Amino acid sequence: MTLATTPSTTTMAAPAVRVSGVTVRYGDVLALDGVDLALTPGRVCGLLGTNGSGKSTLFKTILGLVAAERGRVRLHGHDPAAARKAGLVGYVPQSEQVDWAFPVRVVDVVMMGRYGHMGITRRPRRADREAVAEALERTDLTGLAHRQIGALSGGQRKRAFVARGIAQGASVFLLDEPFAGVDKRSEATIVEVLRAMRDDGHTLLVSTHDLASVPEFCDEAVLLQRRVIAQGGPEEVLTPDRLFEAFGIEAQPEEDTR
Repeated sequence: MTLATTPSTTTMAAPAVRVSGVTVRYGDVLALDGVDLALTPGRVCGLLGTNGSGKSTLFKTILGLVAAERGRVRLHGHDPAAARKAGLVGYVPQSEQVDWAFPVRVVDVVMMGRYGHMGITRRPRRADREAVAEALERTDLTGLAHRQIGALSGGQRKRAFVARGIAQGASVFLLDEPFAGVDKRSEATIVEVLRAMRDDGHTLLVSTHDLASVPEFCDEAVLLQRRVIAQGGPEEVLTPDRLFEAFGIEAQPEEDTR
C-alpha cells in the first residue's frame, strides 16, 4: 500500500494547512503547546502520538471547533470558519455520534456531504446526485447505497463517512484513525481512495497508531506530544530517539547473526 510521491507534489508549494504557534488549554490542562505545522497539497501526512498527546485537539483546532489560546490556523489562507463554510475541509472522526438504529440509508449519509452545496432547501440537484454516486463508487459502496447505515459492518460504516467527505468536495481531509476496527477489505479500499485523492492534489492528515505502516502509507509524518517533536519524511521522523521521546519506546537491539 505504498503511496509514492507524485511529480506534481513539491515542498515549494504554498501550504494547504498552516498551524502557527497554537496553544490550547482545557482549564488547567495544557493540550497543545506552541504547535507549528505546515501541510503541502498532494501529500499524505501521518499524525502520530500517544493517547492524550493532543491529536484530536489538533484536528478540532484546525476545524475551528476548539479555540486556540494563542496562535492561528489557516487553510488555503482562510481561517477555519471560512474554510468550513466554503467546504474546503472534510473530517472523518474516529467514531461517529450516530443512532445506528435510525432508519437512514448509506446514500443519505453520503448526501449529507452535499448540504453546503444545496442552499436552504437542501434539495439534491443533478450535480449532487452525481457527486454522491461517484463517492459511493470510489469507496466500493454502490451495492450498499440503499442499506440502512446500522446494518453495515464497522469497516463499511467507516467507508461511508469517507464517501461523505469525498462527496463534499473538500481539498483538505482530516481522518482520525480511519483504519481502527476495520476489516482488511475496507482498509485496502480506504488506502486506494486516499491514494487517488492524494494524486488529485488533496491534502490528507491521518492519525494512526500503526507505526509499522507509516513508511509505506505516508509521504511524511508528524510526531506530536502536545508540541511537534518532529515533522518530515518517515525515515527522518521515526528514529529511536524521537520515538522514545514521543512514546517511551526503546529501540530493540539488532540480533547478532555472526
